[in-house]
Amino acid sequence: MVISSRTTGAITAAIAATALLAGCAGGGDDEGGTDAAPADEATPHGYVEGAEETAGTQPRLVLAESATGRAAVLDLTTEDVVEIENAGEVTGMHQDGRFAYLASAGEEVHVVDGGSWTVDHGDHVHHYRAPAHGLGSLPVGGPTGVHGDASVTALTLDDGSVHLLDRAALDDGRLEETGTAAVSAGAAAVPFEGGLLVPTAEDGTVEIRDQDGGATTTLEERCEDARGQAVTRRGAVLGCADGALLVTHEDGTFDGVEIPYPDGTGDAARATAFTHRPGSDILAARAGDAGVWTLDLAERTWRLVETGPALAASTAGDGATLLVLTEDGVLHAHDSADGSRTASAPLLSSPPQDDAPAPVIETDTTRAYVNDPAARTVYEIDYNDDLRVARAFELDFAPDHMVETGR
Repeated sequence: MVISSRTTGAITAAIAATALLAGCAGGGDDEGGTDAAPADEATPHGYVEGAEETAGTQPRLVLAESATGRAAVLDLTTEDVVEIENAGEVTGMHQDGRFAYLASAGEEVHVVDGGSWTVDHGDHVHHYRAPAHGLGSLPVGGPTGVHGDASVTALTLDDGSVHLLDRAALDDGRLEETGTAAVSAGAAAVPFEGGLLVPTAEDGTVEIRDQDGGATTTLEERCEDARGQAVTRRGAVLGCADGALLVTHEDGTFDGVEIPYPDGTGDAARATAFTHRPGSDILAARAGDAGVWTLDLAERTWRLVETGPALAASTAGDGATLLVLTEDGVLHAHDSADGSRTASAPLLSSPPQDDAPAPVIETDTTRAYVNDPAARTVYEIDYNDDLRVARAFELDFAPDHMVETGR
């Protein structure tokens, strides 16, 4: 595996920053190292044996090449690369915050521990890092959606079946299924606040089940033809035929709030997949050939930014730039308040082929990451500085698929 960065001194600075974080973090290893939390301190929330708690996020990118199945984890702090056992031909990739799920043409899902994760307790968070490695495979078809919380990860397959994996077992390096469920065509199951949101029928019924798949209750509000899901601090979001359904939880009760599209929105422009920075309450989604939607969960409103057809879009949240990668390989920045374009920069070496997976945009609080398979490169973008390329990670394989873990 070969990787280079065109940023002078980045590795030295990153290593120094890592050392500083380790020195400041509660529960972190001292110079001698340890596999457990100190005996005289309370075990931190979310701690896993062998992990190191850090003072900040430890973002990593899990990357895979479609044709060869080569997979690797790129540590964005140290710039180290860990190659993972070959997964065979890769047809898709998802993540649940810590683990990546690589679908192979051989009807298997290979699970990769990205080795970094964040535990969010609302008023504070804990960050951890550990070695990245492959975890094994599951004998199931490719998932169309993967969503997880501290207790369970739900893999929804293209046939509508849902496989529920025990999260504690995953943290310990074991693949253990705890239950199953089934969703309507195009939908996905979403763990949320101790329950499991399951869109179950074309009439829009959304069930709240136990996290082993057992049915418990049904939301009063409906979500017809559910497609696209996200979990935020304001609640879980389901994309529906006529807009979005925001599911909230308070005092043990689940409630739904409908957020309809603006009048005149046709089916071709509906949002079917959401992207956002974890912790943000602003979502982005492609709007067919019209452009890109932003969904503000605080204001409960949609805004259409008319960019034309887009390959990918994302935003870091309230007041942050909306990033849009158009089909010509140009990255654009838009003001999130009024949708106006503020910067543009040619980025991709060539537009992707029709049968190739589209590039993605992974967004952090100050940086965004875009994969360019044709150039075998991942770009780190400073979107607050006219889309400046801060680092370019040059690989010896094509990063056709990319997800970020550790957030």
